Amino acid sequence: MLEHIALAGGTIAVDVSGTGPLVVLAHGMGDSRHSYRFVVPELVAAGYRVANVDIRGCGDSSTGWSGYGRADIAADLVAVVRHLGGPAVIVGQSISGGAATIAAADAPDVVAGIVELAPFTRAQSFDLGGFLRNRNRHRSGTSQLLKVMTTGSLPGWLAYLDVAVPTKPVDWAQERARIEETLRQPERMAVLRAMTKTSPADAGARLADVRCPVLVVEGSADPDWADPAAEGRRILADLPAGLGELAVIEGAGHYPHTETPGAVTELLLPFLGRTLAASTTGGDRA
Repeated sequence: MLEHIALAGGTIAVDVSGTGPLVVLAHGMGDSRHSYRFVVPELVAAGYRVANVDIRGCGDSSTGWSGYGRADIAADLVAVVRHLGGPAVIVGQSISGGAATIAAADAPDVVAGIVELAPFTRAQSFDLGGFLRNRNRHRSGTSQLLKVMTTGSLPGWLAYLDVAVPTKPVDWAQERARIEETLRQPERMAVLRAMTKTSPADAGARLADVRCPVLVVEGSADPDWADPAAEGRRILADLPAGLGELAVIEGAGHYPHTETPGAVTELLLPFLGRTLAASTTGGDRA
């Protein structure tokens, strides 16, 4: 059931399916809730109520918001959880991984846990050794992102996706065409470009304030980092001791939920089971 939640500044589209404890899915920049198309049925079948969100400016959510940073997205996600009735686990990919961190820090009463997929959650530092080991993949991805940031280049974004999705899903031709058609809309490309200019430093600053369990999932072939596993370990190091765990999916890029949905689901289900075991409000709206 697609629902449009009215917030100050616009509307957020949320596709809700299933019954049980609440899981909120949030995608990355330049994408939509469609990126979780392979994961949603598995979570519903496992007994979860899944709220698949189009983050602000994307998919069926409105454009024209005053900001597109992680704190903005975090506030939207918390509003979705409160509207649907938490507690919930928030699963956030890329920019939404950082947003999930802020949501957990800001709303511990309704955010029971977070899963960060290939997250941009902390200020980036240059890893010379990792860059030299993976310079072709990392340099290619970074250069295409810079094109998008500086010029709003649609070919640059599509070229980035070709590197960032090394394991192509079976419907990749259609999915890539869908993304291209969406980003040909000037207002949607403007949102993507705005998101590329945001800093993850605000999310990194809140890692120490998180009090719920955290699962970080990295793809070993993610071009956004010279060493994706090392980036995951840095996130865990900035969390309070014992809260975080890291999983690395071999061969996956920046979109593990799309490229290797089975592996992601195998990681999600035990985490959700542990984290939401005490939930008593998952089946009904508060």
